[in-house]
Amino acid sequence: MAVPGRLRRVLRGGGYPGNVNTTSLRTIPTDDRAWLLAGLADALDGGAPILPVGSGTAPSYVQHLQQRPLPDGTAVLVRTSGSSGVPKTVALSAEALRVSARAAHEALGGDGQWLLNLPAHLISGLQILVRSVVLGQEPVFVDGPFDPARLLDAADRMSHERRYVSLVPVQLSRLLELAEADAGAAETLRGFAGVLVGGQSTPLGLRQRAHELGVPLRRSYGMTETAGGCVYDGVEIGDTRVRIRDGEVQVSGSCLALGYIRDPELTGDRFIEEDGTRWYRTGDAGRLLGGVLEVTGRLDRVIVSGGVNVSLDEIERRLEGVPGWTGAVVLGLPDDEWGERPVLVRELADAAGGRSFDEVRAELRAALGAAAVPERVIEVDEMPRLAGGKPDLRRLRAEHRPAPGGDPAADPRSIAAARDGDPS
Repeated sequence: MAVPGRLRRVLRGGGYPGNVNTTSLRTIPTDDRAWLLAGLADALDGGAPILPVGSGTAPSYVQHLQQRPLPDGTAVLVRTSGSSGVPKTVALSAEALRVSARAAHEALGGDGQWLLNLPAHLISGLQILVRSVVLGQEPVFVDGPFDPARLLDAADRMSHERRYVSLVPVQLSRLLELAEADAGAAETLRGFAGVLVGGQSTPLGLRQRAHELGVPLRRSYGMTETAGGCVYDGVEIGDTRVRIRDGEVQVSGSCLALGYIRDPELTGDRFIEEDGTRWYRTGDAGRLLGGVLEVTGRLDRVIVSGGVNVSLDEIERRLEGVPGWTGAVVLGLPDDEWGERPVLVRELADAAGGRSFDEVRAELRAALGAAAVPERVIEVDEMPRLAGGKPDLRRLRAEHRPAPGGDPAADPRSIAAARDGDPS
């Protein structure tokens, strides 16, 4: 994609107005789309590195990064979403971003035009812009908060015969609801050459609904540290390789990031080298079944309840097909008697017509044992989410963590099960 001459001259002349830094890092607001695309094209072409910033980015964070040395070859800095921990700043090279973009198009069956409705300061949205720059295709932007009708209207404005979009599961669910009720919406959704869904686990029921509508769904697995999706439908794309070590998913390939800014210890811990091959330790639990990757959750999403290890992600997986509980989030919160207990959080809108809390407890007890049975459910008007659409686990824990010595059931939104000394 050609960079406008005026922007190219300004880029080569010193960067965004007001930015002064020792690393030539250019901070570019994501709402300035022309500038962002020009800066990204320049960075991928060997120019100064860029930091895309959203509206909520703290000036102190930006200023601190501008004063830090960057790894050789840095093209873009991207902050992780921080869905379950502290956000980190990742340095990505132009090669990693370009390799990822080319591999995506090869896996999807050819070049095309992308629709962007994800935040451009996160890797999910930024990689769409990278793919557009690499192909020389103008992306189509969807303005405002996510709205399925607005997204499909934007799709009708796309000019390329092959159209692509990337979503998170909650967005896919809302699109399917519209398509199931509107034949025209269903036709537009089926018209995409590829619908990527990623960012978190995609429930089987959601995938089945997409299949029944004829939506060309592809499940994407990846993260900021791998320049975005590097495994589609459980199979590596490009030169990506996956292995399992001690239950952890580890990834190698040209898509790997250079490391973390301001944290050499974490870089050394997560990016390791063995026999001349560099691997990224994802922190995800998983297994390879016939060469196909199945991610089962986060290794750090395990609590000890009454002396028994309980995977919170496994509880969520069990809830995927349960009416009224598909979108529930599971937290591990302190408990005076059991150490930690699983607690469910769901939106009130999901509760209508679903199974009762007692029925859910019984199913989980039968499938996973007494220690995995949640003590209570917290019902919220709206699930707090991060910019990329993932549930904000840190905020949920902070809001619903009981005070020391307090009664967890005192939360007015909490529905507690009977306590009889046994977690079942």
